[in-house]
Amino acid sequence: MIKLAANLSMLYPDVAFLDRFGRAAASGFKGVEYIGPYDHAEEDVIRALKDGGLEQVLFNMPPGNWAAGERGFAAIPGRELEQADALHLAIDYARALGCLRLHAMAGIIPSGVDLEDARRTFVDNLQRACDEAAPYDIQILIEPINNRDMPGYFLNYQAQAIAILDAVQRPNIALQMDFYHAQVMEGDLTRKYQANQARIGHLQIAGMPDRHEPDEGELAYDWLLGTIEASGYKGWIGCEYRPKGKTEDGLGWAEEWLK
Repeated sequence: MIKLAANLSMLYPDVAFLDRFGRAAASGFKGVEYIGPYDHAEEDVIRALKDGGLEQVLFNMPPGNWAAGERGFAAIPGRELEQADALHLAIDYARALGCLRLHAMAGIIPSGVDLEDARRTFVDNLQRACDEAAPYDIQILIEPINNRDMPGYFLNYQAQAIAILDAVQRPNIALQMDFYHAQVMEGDLTRKYQANQARIGHLQIAGMPDRHEPDEGELAYDWLLGTIEASGYKGWIGCEYRPKGKTEDGLGWAEEWLK
């Protein structure tokens, strides 16, 4: 069964963040995700979730100064203490909001940093994150992100992410596969999904090439969603795209799954 989650960092951009929960619920969504809730009090987010009858599906650990271009630091040597603080804050919010998945952003690797050192740092930080999250049944996710939208990001390819999962060796770590990022970097989406399905904890979708509604552009999302449904995938699929106009006006593609 296809379960779509509204990404509230992108959808319903015409209203304030806390007002997006109600709009998502009115559209038929049962789950939500976003970059992070940290600018808002836990009780305010809890209220928005309860009022909409929504499940908190996923959010990121604090990624640093987003406005200044930071995109996490889990793979950046020398920032381990910041990563530990980010993890603790994320777990606190996840427990309060009933969220069972946290995305650890690897970060944009500074010039001069050895990539093997970055990889070791990433693996070490992920092991600690998994160990601290495990008592609360929280799964840690890593996501390959394309280097066109995010130049210098450490993690770009599905196989690279799978190798990291193998190195971490924890039962509560999984792949967050975003079809948009994967198509930009490597394509062959159906086969990559099928090959890695057992390692996937979360999926995300957007249209190609401009990251608008999934039914626009060069990818056959009806085919992809049908393949996902037929495979028995039971997780959520995050709608992480930039609507071309009013969000509700572009949801025709999702009608059969939002009923």
